[in-house]
Amino acid sequence: MFKNILVPSDLTERNRKAMDIAVKMALESGAAVTVLHVIETVEEVDSEDFQKFYRQLGVRAGRKIDKLLAEYSREGLRMEKQVLYGRRVYEILNFAVAHGVDLIIMRSHKLDPENVAEGWGTISFKVGVLSHCPVMLVK
Repeated sequence: MFKNILVPSDLTERNRKAMDIAVKMALESGAAVTVLHVIETVEEVDSEDFQKFYRQLGVRAGRKIDKLLAEYSREGLRMEKQVLYGRRVYEILNFAVAHGVDLIIMRSHKLDPENVAEGWGTISFKVGVLSHCPVMLVK
C-alpha cells in the first residue's frame, strides 16, 4: 500500500518504536524508508561560526543515522538517510511533498487528559495536521 515511508527522528531511543514499525511495514510491502533528521537553525544568523557549528552537527547526525540504518539492515530493505537544516516542521513537510512520501511515521508523546491543549504545539501534532499524506503517530 505505502511505497515511500518517512521517519523523522531526533536520533534518540524514543524513536525506536516508530523505526520498528516503519521497517516492518517496509519489509512486508517493499516500501523504501527514509530517516530524516532536521537540525534546527537560528534564523537571521549567518555567521561563519554558526555555519561551522551546523556542519559539525550534520556530520554527527549522519553518523548516528548510519549506525541506526546498520542495525535495521535487511535483505531487500531500501533505506536512506537525510539531514536537513531549518525549521523542523517546515522541513519535514517540504521533504515529504518533494520526495513523494506517502506515509510519515513519527513518535508522539502521550497526552495528559487533564491538559490536552499542552500537546498542540508539538512537532508531531503540527506535522499530523498539516501533512499532505497520512501520518502515524507512535506512542
